Amino acid sequence: MSKVTSKLQLTLPKALAVQYGIQPGDDVRFEGAGEVIRMVPEGADRAPADLDAEARLRLFDAATARQEARQAGRRAPDQGSRGWTREELYERGRSRTD
Repeated sequence: MSKVTSKLQLTLPKALAVQYGIQPGDDVRFEGAGEVIRMVPEGADRAPADLDAEARLRLFDAATARQEARQAGRRAPDQGSRGWTREELYERGRSRTD
């Protein structure tokens, strides 16, 4: 978390600067986005609100493909480690005379 100084300046965490390729002296712009403020590095793609519907759909499809690729790499949880089976659930609570 960064604090705002008396001169209304703030420090960008190094991890974010490295992740987004922001170097000392680079220009950034601040945009209001509802209840948050976005910091956009100069040269970044236009904000999705500035794009037409077709361009936004392309961005959405690309993001969906990235998410599906991430999920494909995850292992499903081991179903045998619960300590019970589905059939046992149906038998619980029933009297033995049924």
